[in-house]
Amino acid sequence: MGLIDDNFLLTNDWAKKLFNDSKDMPIIDYHCHLSPQEMYENKNYKNLARVWINEGNAGDHYKWRLMRANGVPESLITGDGDDFEKVKAYCKTMEKAVGNALYEWSALELRRYFGITDTINEKNAKDIWDKANEQLAKPEFRPRQLLQRMNVKVVCTTDDPASDLKYHKLLKKEEKDNGFKVLPAMRPDKAFNIKDNGYGDYIKELGDVAGVNISSFADLAKAFDQRYEYFSSLGGKLSDHGINTFHFVPASASEVDAVFQKGLNNDALTDHEVDIYLTALIQELMRLNKKYDWTMQFHGNVVRNANSKLFAKIGADCGGDSMGTQADFAQEIMKLLENMQEEDNIPKLILYSLNPNDWMQLASGMGDFYGNGVDADATKQKLQLGCAWWFNDTRRGMDLQLHMMAENSLLGNFVGMLTDSRSFLSYSRHEYFRRVLCNYLGGLIENGEAPADEEFMGQMAKDIAYNNAHDYFQFGDIQ
Repeated sequence: MGLIDDNFLLTNDWAKKLFNDSKDMPIIDYHCHLSPQEMYENKNYKNLARVWINEGNAGDHYKWRLMRANGVPESLITGDGDDFEKVKAYCKTMEKAVGNALYEWSALELRRYFGITDTINEKNAKDIWDKANEQLAKPEFRPRQLLQRMNVKVVCTTDDPASDLKYHKLLKKEEKDNGFKVLPAMRPDKAFNIKDNGYGDYIKELGDVAGVNISSFADLAKAFDQRYEYFSSLGGKLSDHGINTFHFVPASASEVDAVFQKGLNNDALTDHEVDIYLTALIQELMRLNKKYDWTMQFHGNVVRNANSKLFAKIGADCGGDSMGTQADFAQEIMKLLENMQEEDNIPKLILYSLNPNDWMQLASGMGDFYGNGVDADATKQKLQLGCAWWFNDTRRGMDLQLHMMAENSLLGNFVGMLTDSRSFLSYSRHEYFRRVLCNYLGGLIENGEAPADEEFMGQMAKDIAYNNAHDYFQFGDIQ
């Protein structure tokens, strides 16, 4: 018997009604790591392993972590081992994964994309492999068609500011035929890594692309302005920032430039100097997000690449990251917002922390920055508590985030779920979120905390599932 039934995660009658009302809403994925090149080339996958486990160093590192925990050798995870053996090893790993969200996500992936209802275990691995591979050979199982299958309307990828966005240009020409938009979202990680040995080379690359000779921090700001304009020309509306740790350290222009010069020269920098640079860069990027009417995202409190041997062998985003413990992370973000409010340069902003201990402070603190003491900002829910992200992307984590957003702001304005994924099979996770959302809303009705009005509450479920993101980000519709 398969794992998922019609009432999966829906524990009351109202939840079932609300899910039935909202389950077929389209999807806006406003933050993911899918490859625009893979979408444009639109090739059939060789087999299930290539779309479910890995294609070289690209793939779903959530799965990789569990496979390592189950003693699977790296050759059957990110290596060049036999593809069927990879799928078999993952199926065997799932036998131990009861209680982990991946146990349920993986069942949803097989069911919603391939109609496979077999329990995921070693015994069924060959049947799962054969059934999926038979379908993956068909034209309707290529990347673009997988997006169409899940009714995806917008995909925002993660793109370096220096990118020429070649594949976004090509995909833009085929938007109408595809029925969805693929839009760039700026992720300037390399510009943040001022202590990296290649920082100076990267800044030169960025300047060359932008047509700016970057010899000062002011020049860097000019180069970014040009890149925001370029991304905007291709429909870009968001930036994303991996702020693993953050300390708000404002400084004078001359102090910032002195630190910047040391970075260009690959001179040693103190933690205090790095904080000066990061503060100044984030401030400048907030100004640009406001100027271009973009939405800015802060993803914070993360330990990155903790396993140095794994990082050296495979690289970043391979499953060596975890929750951070900077106790004053949220407070430092609040200092930044207080400062930027003084110059009226807080853009639309989504605040995520991988550590849920930060959520109450972020959710309550963001409410301090609506309005400017004279007139309210006309932007609805200008600041948002980001969805339950990464290791919190579970039933319990989602439920907690919904409670936090509802109790500290306006849940009815929440922009909902994103995938943050490198896998084209991840869109079934939107169904998972919608089930958790409807169960939460249904529970409020059952407890007498919300009206027993299906039209009203059903509209709220549909808004959070899709409509709010559509209106907030202003991507427009397919013409």
